[in-house]
Amino acid sequence: MTVKLTSDPAANNDWHMAYIGLGSNLDDPRAQLDEACRRLGQVADVEIVTVSSYYATPPLGVLDQPWFINAVAALRTRLAPEDLWDVLFRVEQEMGRVRKQRWGPRLVDLDLLLYNTEIIHTPRLLVPHPEMPYRGFVLVPLAEIAPHAYHPVLQKTAAQLLAELAPEAKVAVKHRGFV
Repeated sequence: MTVKLTSDPAANNDWHMAYIGLGSNLDDPRAQLDEACRRLGQVADVEIVTVSSYYATPPLGVLDQPWFINAVAALRTRLAPEDLWDVLFRVEQEMGRVRKQRWGPRLVDLDLLLYNTEIIHTPRLLVPHPEMPYRGFVLVPLAEIAPHAYHPVLQKTAAQLLAELAPEAKVAVKHRGFV
């Protein structure tokens, strides 16, 4: 099922807000996130507005791996949602990401969390990110930089979703170089 966008980003020069989840737990994760942001900032029609603090978070699913460093970046873009997703995927590949194991260790992970207040359901892309409301490592940094970012399916802000999150899911510690 495809939900029609309320605007056609490809048809105009308007800027759109997007929120990107960033994560890494291999090969100096903080440097990996810095590099991912640097690369995203060099893409035509993408501007990084702000990046959250970096948070150390325990792994999900596969527990026998290093903790992650996670953040969220707010972007302004003229790219259509699927084009932006293609950019994220390309940056992951160029940085050396290899998809071996679901929830396994990763050099870099870039997820399109929100795109304006659009609901996008295509064979390639689901926005809002379907796991976003349950992940403290996404909601903590998102609420830090954009507490009013709106989840159009649940009709709640990032701050509201974070307030409703189960306490055990809120594990996210501001990174100070100890991981």
